[in-house]
Amino acid sequence: MPGQNQLHRQLFAMEDDAYREFHCRLIPGVEKGRVIGIRVPKLREFAKTFAKSPDAGQFLKSLPHFYYEEDNLHMMLISMEKDYGRCLEEMKRFLPYVDNWSTCDFAPPRCFGKHKQELLPEIRNWISSGQTYVVRYGVGLLMRLYLDQDFKPEYLEEVASVRSEEYYVNMMIAWYFATALAKQWEAALPYLEGRRLPLWAHRKAIQKAVESYRIQEGQKAYLKGLK
Repeated sequence: MPGQNQLHRQLFAMEDDAYREFHCRLIPGVEKGRVIGIRVPKLREFAKTFAKSPDAGQFLKSLPHFYYEEDNLHMMLISMEKDYGRCLEEMKRFLPYVDNWSTCDFAPPRCFGKHKQELLPEIRNWISSGQTYVVRYGVGLLMRLYLDQDFKPEYLEEVASVRSEEYYVNMMIAWYFATALAKQWEAALPYLEGRRLPLWAHRKAIQKAVESYRIQEGQKAYLKGLK
């Protein structure tokens, strides 16, 4: 294993070969040799302890990491940061190194939810970055934090305007609009009626919405007619 050190030894002590084989099929873009095979609850428990270690600060500075689980650990540590300014700076520094949907899609730091207005310019920068997982992360934040009481119709336009050939960007656009249909039906529906999304994302958004338990049967029937 490259770069054998104390942290790597701790991580490999948690490896699960069967889980590794299973999980590698879910993250096809990540080389198998970079996956240790650690179940997320176990890694999350380790992160809580490691965050208190004097080694945690140096780990956050040591980019890029080699192992997939190191990236997940990094995202977990950032998410524990309570100070918004520090959390944002660490996230901005780390996001360009994210190379898979799984690391990208961890729940956002709680402090982000307490600073939504300050966060919006950063989200817009991420969405316009052109970097696959930076864009995906930005759209994911709009989906997770801004589709309820903080919703504004302009956010739909910002997501609908994204153009990318990347599967994982278009999948997030579809996921965003499927969720928007569940939470902001009247505002989101015209984007499907007007076919404002890229064709693949349009069809996938409808598929995901039709599969959702949060959307009524009558709405699902209408959406099927928009395919």
